[in-house]
Amino acid sequence: MIKINLLPHREATRKKRKEAFFVMLALSAISGLLLVLAVGAFFSHAISEQNARNLYIQTENTRLDGQIKEIVSLKQDIASLKARQQAVENLQSDRNQPVYLMDELVKQVPEGIYLRSFKQEDQRVVLSGYAQSNERVSELLRNLSNNSVWLERPDLIEIRAANITIGKDPKRVFDFTINVGIKRPRDIATASANGGQVAAPVVAK
Repeated sequence: MIKINLLPHREATRKKRKEAFFVMLALSAISGLLLVLAVGAFFSHAISEQNARNLYIQTENTRLDGQIKEIVSLKQDIASLKARQQAVENLQSDRNQPVYLMDELVKQVPEGIYLRSFKQEDQRVVLSGYAQSNERVSELLRNLSNNSVWLERPDLIEIRAANITIGKDPKRVFDFTINVGIKRPRDIATASANGGQVAAPVVAK
């Protein structure tokens, strides 16, 4: 005997497949949404941590900038104090320079030279005077350049013939001006410490 199923099994199967499809679609949507939320939360956390690091770096940079300004200010104060200390030391060490200068001029000025004036400006001295001849001026320059402990680097600024009156007789001489450097006592001491041969300075009483 032949049995015939008259129930709409094809429509039931189609309906089940459709329901399963929608279920899978809903699960996929939910899974995708959860994945997007998880990725968004991860990136949000990473961005938050990076912002915290950036804020820390900015805070530290601001603090370091303040410290750098303080260091620069301290260096300027130290440089100013050193300059003042150096000025005081220069004044103390240079107070005997006129004595050294007079003593050295007595030693280095040859016969036939008459100094009528000298003027010191900082570490340079301008000597003015009369000479019997050009050779006497050349000898003075050599003495100041090679034989002097305290004087150095003489420069002949001017030399010209002149007439002066000694008693009743006019005399032809050479009027000259020389610029020469004078050393500081600490320069002498440094040269001596480095092995240079220098004479002992004359200290004013």
